[in-house]
Amino acid sequence: MKTWNKLLAGVLVLAALTGCSAQTLPQEGAESPSGGSAAPAESAQAYIDEAPILEIVEIEDEAVALADAPTPAVSAALMPTASGTLTQSSDRAVIDYSNTKDGYVMVNCSGAGKKLMVRVYGPSYGVNGTKYTYNLNPGEWTTFPLSDGSGAYKVVVHENTTGNKYSTLLTAEFTVTLTDEFAPFLRPNQYVNYQNAVNSIAKAAQLTQGVADPLVKVEKIYQFVVNNVTYDQQKAATVQSGYLPVLDETLATGKGICFDYAALMAGMLRSQGVPCKLVVGYAGTVYHAWISVWTAETGWIDGAVYFDGASWHRMDPTFISSGGNSAAIQQYVGNGSNYNAMYLY
Repeated sequence: MKTWNKLLAGVLVLAALTGCSAQTLPQEGAESPSGGSAAPAESAQAYIDEAPILEIVEIEDEAVALADAPTPAVSAALMPTASGTLTQSSDRAVIDYSNTKDGYVMVNCSGAGKKLMVRVYGPSYGVNGTKYTYNLNPGEWTTFPLSDGSGAYKVVVHENTTGNKYSTLLTAEFTVTLTDEFAPFLRPNQYVNYQNAVNSIAKAAQLTQGVADPLVKVEKIYQFVVNNVTYDQQKAATVQSGYLPVLDETLATGKGICFDYAALMAGMLRSQGVPCKLVVGYAGTVYHAWISVWTAETGWIDGAVYFDGASWHRMDPTFISSGGNSAAIQQYVGNGSNYNAMYLY
């Protein structure tokens, strides 16, 4: 294993934490009055496990959130496609689950001037109630990751009726057997959408030209993001529900919130064949986003991406970039107990 120079130094800026609140990330919870985030609220107690089409359910408005493992089957950037081999459809919606082995499902729904949402239920729903809720733009194919890995899934398309009440337009249930555990974290999806981010893909290729070692790819892309993207305080204060990162925009402006940082780095790494999870959860008491990466040498490094010659250290591009380069921020970021992962994208 190569010894890496320490990448980071600085002072923890609390604004960087509060900026990544419940108002800027995909989540089930709500922001507390103090500016942190309350524990996730169960927004649909009588949800739709057995809900027939047209039954009305309530959905809270969503804000925008193994060293011995087998080697992932990757080459270059892998792109999703709605193959049409396995589908469930109605007069307005289509759920394409042709490529679940590759870790994703795609949805397309025509609009009627009302808000559309998708919920994905995987194996973890039966264990701890975790479900993934997404906004859906009408008239276009959207990709959603099967973050729970292999197992039984249900995907439900909803349309807003009034307030936070939604009718069920379409449901599909299927069993997933992934080609490998990395499949959901190699391709573009709604939150890590590098499918049309030509400049971000090109920058990743430039930064890693001639590099074969995935850890060196991580180092080079991480250094670029931390040193070239600054935390956007104004955006953090004004971002609206339903916000989605646009990778090329973050790259061009050199500014972003935690969601932008994590999505840009995850997209750049995935485009280079490095499995990468965009993780959403709590940093202390604040809702936040960071990344985890995988290499054949290390397995999954859950939130840590650099080695100082003695041990691995947790990587959080927002805190590091916003906080500068100090031992204090390194100590916070390096302490895994400060992080509680809830959702993987």
